[in-house]
Amino acid sequence: MEDWNHFLLPYQQAVDELKVKLRGMRKQFRDLNQHEPIEFVTGRVKPVDSIKEKMTRRKVQEDRLEQDMQDIAGLRIMCQFVEDIYQVVDLLRKRTDMTILEERDYISNEKPSGYRSYHIVIEYPVQMVGGEKKILAEIQVRTLAMNFWATIEHSLNYKYQGDFPENLSQRLQRAAEAAFSLDKEMSEIREEIQEAQSLFSYGKGPGNDEPDSTKEDQNS
Repeated sequence: MEDWNHFLLPYQQAVDELKVKLRGMRKQFRDLNQHEPIEFVTGRVKPVDSIKEKMTRRKVQEDRLEQDMQDIAGLRIMCQFVEDIYQVVDLLRKRTDMTILEERDYISNEKPSGYRSYHIVIEYPVQMVGGEKKILAEIQVRTLAMNFWATIEHSLNYKYQGDFPENLSQRLQRAAEAAFSLDKEMSEIREEIQEAQSLFSYGKGPGNDEPDSTKEDQNS
């Protein structure tokens, strides 16, 4: 790859556009005085070093990079409740500005490590000065509890290169189950939580409760 900046330019544009659109969905629910299934949105373009490492690990040829690596552009949608995840997925299925190519439900079918999330691979058209370019992007939809566990596991994965000590692996699995138990408990009292949140936010001025977008992106 002679010029990585040039290669990644449409991916960065796609991430920027999709963040605006997905955050716009959240604002629309607020304007309708309805529960907002999206808590916040983050996005990133995979760093070049990570792309190269994955190319080596997955044996991805350079001329097949755009087709075979689906997560160069990555978005994360955080939700409060498990039910919100499936609502968001259904909303994404109905959109006409992207095409869903693949869905992987790691919530109903969690990974052996305990990882849970809902992954969607989309094809998204980016308007470049030379014309339209369709790229692949991955959207991960998860609860805050799932995201906390996944962030910790991802950090440990760098330390151990995926080869966790047995004791640590078992503790991570127990932590994953504890996080999911928290999600299930919150779902049981979801209506009371939403009613309390509605009362709490009543009377706030426009935009006063919108998460800081800069902080969101720092967490991506």
